Amino acid sequence: MSGHSKWVNIRVKKGKMDSLRGKAFTKLAKEIIAAARAGGGDPENNLRLRNVLVKARESSMPQDNIKRSILRGTGEIDGIQYEEITYEGYGPAGVAVMVQCMTDNRNRTAPEVRSIFRAHGGNLGETGCVSYMFDHRGVILVAKDVADEDTIMMAALEAGAEDVKNDDEDVFEIFTAPSDVYVVKEALEKAGIATREADVLMVPQNTVTVTGKDVHTVMKLLDAFEENEDVQNVYSNEAISEEDLASLA
Repeated sequence: MSGHSKWVNIRVKKGKMDSLRGKAFTKLAKEIIAAARAGGGDPENNLRLRNVLVKARESSMPQDNIKRSILRGTGEIDGIQYEEITYEGYGPAGVAVMVQCMTDNRNRTAPEVRSIFRAHGGNLGETGCVSYMFDHRGVILVAKDVADEDTIMMAALEAGAEDVKNDDEDVFEIFTAPSDVYVVKEALEKAGIATREADVLMVPQNTVTVTGKDVHTVMKLLDAFEENEDVQNVYSNEAISEEDLASLA
């Protein structure tokens, strides 16, 4: 668990949790379509859709876009049909990488993912080659100036959180079951504890320390994936020092 704090901190400081507004809306629309297609358009009976809608509203996604995406997912209006595919591989320095895609053409996406790996010193692997290194978990970040550790821990655990970590200088990290992340988030905010981020992520069980020139190469690899229109999420297990991270700015 000790590596999780650094991993989450790096991703937040790099601004990779839906930081680009336009691309965020496109990704959220795809998530809504997929959720509605898999479990129906009623969020009360579709947990996945309910969680995505929380993210969409917090990102100020227009209501018309949300409704249209749900209707596309349920087949009530025509639209592109997306397929969910996860690619796995290794980047420089042995960093494990999971790339979650939603695409209307896997014959386009697969070569693009393979090309990005190769162009940045990595390799596309077989299904399952790195996924066993990650846990599917809810992650909530709370700034340390909001409340003291005991208050945060008591409120989080009472709300159903599984664990609270204090390994980061700036935030407490609260881990939950995937289905509970927004329930816990809402309980914290009702208790007067503001949250900074909340999402369901693939959290690495252990991290790989990356230093020197590999820092730049690894981050370029992750950036290239996140800029690809078919990529929804990228998860990796690199650990980079604050000094090396600052050098990228």
